[in-house]
Amino acid sequence: MPTEPTEERKLAAIMFTDMVGYSALAQRDDKVALELLEEHRRLLREIFPRFHGTEIKTIGDAFLVEFGSALEAAQCAIEIQRTLAKRNHDVTSERRIELKIGIHIGDVVHRGGDVYGDGVNIASRIEQLAGAGGICVSMDVERQIRNALEARFEKFGSADLKNIKLPMDLFRIVLPWEKGVESRAKLTSKKLPLLVPAAVLVILALLAGWWWMQHKNQQSVAAHPLPAPPATTPDQKSVAVLPFVNMSDDKGSEYFSDGVSEELLTVLQKIPGMHVAARTSAFSFKGKNATAQEIGQKLGVAYLVDGSVRKSGEAVRIAARLTRADTGEEVWSENFTRNLKDVFAVQTELAQTIVEQLRGRFGEADAGSTAKEKIQAEVQAAEKGGTKNAEAHQNYLQGRFYENRNSEKDTRKALAAFQGAVALDP
Repeated sequence: MPTEPTEERKLAAIMFTDMVGYSALAQRDDKVALELLEEHRRLLREIFPRFHGTEIKTIGDAFLVEFGSALEAAQCAIEIQRTLAKRNHDVTSERRIELKIGIHIGDVVHRGGDVYGDGVNIASRIEQLAGAGGICVSMDVERQIRNALEARFEKFGSADLKNIKLPMDLFRIVLPWEKGVESRAKLTSKKLPLLVPAAVLVILALLAGWWWMQHKNQQSVAAHPLPAPPATTPDQKSVAVLPFVNMSDDKGSEYFSDGVSEELLTVLQKIPGMHVAARTSAFSFKGKNATAQEIGQKLGVAYLVDGSVRKSGEAVRIAARLTRADTGEEVWSENFTRNLKDVFAVQTELAQTIVEQLRGRFGEADAGSTAKEKIQAEVQAAEKGGTKNAEAHQNYLQGRFYENRNSEKDTRKALAAFQGAVALDP
C-alpha cells in the first residue's frame, strides 16, 4: 500500500504576489506577456533567498512564498516593490511589471510538497486588496513588525474576506518612494480582462464623456477659487463599479452580469485622472442592502455605477445608472438591448449615438466635437485585443467568474471555460 504523505504543522509568514493586468496583457499580446512573466519570475527569485524566503509554488503569474518571520517577509516585499519601481521608471506602460503583495502569519500545514491552512488562505485574500505596487498585511503581521520596520502603516479598517469567518483589520505599508500618498484607506484590485462587449463600451463612453464635461465645467469657473475640501472629502473623479444584478431567468448567467461589471471597471481604470475602486472592495457589497452614502463612505468614492443584466436567448438587456454617493441622486441612466451575436458589430454606432446624447444633456455644443473625439479614442483603445467571437467571449467570462471563486473545483471549471474560449477563437 502507498504510504500516506507526512504532514508538518508550523507557524509561518506567508507571502502571496500577483502580477497586475497580466490576463489583459496576455489577451492583447501573448508574446510580450510571456516575456514579462519570465522577467518577473527571474527578478523575484533573485530576491527571495536574500530574506530566507522559500518558494512553495507558482500559480500562473502568482508566487506563494514562506518565511520564518513576518519581518523578513515584509522586508522582502518592500525590496521587491523597490526593484520593480526602479525597473519600471524608464519603460512604456505596456511593459511595466506591477505586483500586488499580501502577507499574513498563521498556522500552516506542509504536505506533499505543498502548504495548506488558514495562513495561506488569508494571505491570498489579503493580496487581492493591495493594489498595483502595494503591500497589504494583516494586523498580526503589523503588530510583529511595526517597531522593527522603518515604514509607516496605513490602516484599511475592518475587511470581510471571502470564505474567512471573521472580519480582519488590515494595513497597507506606505512605501517611501510613493508620491502623493492619500491619507484615506482605499482598497484596490484583482487582475481583470480587457474583453469589452459593446453595451459596456457604450456605458464607458457616456461616463467618459460625462467626466470630461465635468472637468471642462470645473475649468470654466473663473470666480474666486474655493478653499480646498477637507481631507475626508472623496475625490470628485472617483467612482466604484458595483456588481450588476443578474435578472435572467437562468441563475447560471451570473457569470455574465459579473463580467459586465468587471470589464467596465477595467476600462474605466484606464481613463487618465479617474480613481476607480478595486473589484474586491466594490464586490464586497454584492447582495447587501447598503445605501449609496454607506457604500461611498466605505469605498471613499464620489460616484457609483450599478445596474442589471437580463439574458434571454440571443438577446441581452443591460440597464446601468450613475449615482452621486453623497446624496444618492441618480445623475444618468440608460437601457441597452442588443443581440449577443451582433454586440461587437454595433459598438461604433452606439458610441456615436451616446455622444449626441451627451451634447444635448450638457448643452455644450461647441465642445461636442472635442468630446466626441475623446470618447471615440477611449472606445478604440478598449477595442484593442480581445475576441470578437460572442460565444468565445461568454466562455471567457465564465472562466473569470469561476477563477474569482478561488476553490480547487472552481479552478478546474475556469480552466475548462478558458480552454473552450481558445478553441472557439484561437
